[in-house]
Amino acid sequence: MGTKSGLLIGVCIGYVLGARAGRERYDQIRAAAAKVRRFPVVARPLDAAGQKVSDIVRAGGEQVTDKVADAVKERLFGAPASKPATVDGELATAPTQH
Repeated sequence: MGTKSGLLIGVCIGYVLGARAGRERYDQIRAAAAKVRRFPVVARPLDAAGQKVSDIVRAGGEQVTDKVADAVKERLFGAPASKPATVDGELATAPTQH
């Protein structure tokens, strides 16, 4: 998003949030914004940005969930389980006796 369009959106949001024109004016502004939102030129970037934010939040949530699960396991079962021993990328196994 360019600097000018970002500034314009910021000014609009600031006006809506800070306006003392009352509910009627707020509803007019909201209706106008909804009309503008329907234009593909506006809708596509907003949808893409919303999807990116959603993906970031989802990934962050997964990381938090993994950390919490690890902390709970460690708290309930002691030290975290050690990884299996490997030799040159293969699992090391005890030799079998015949």
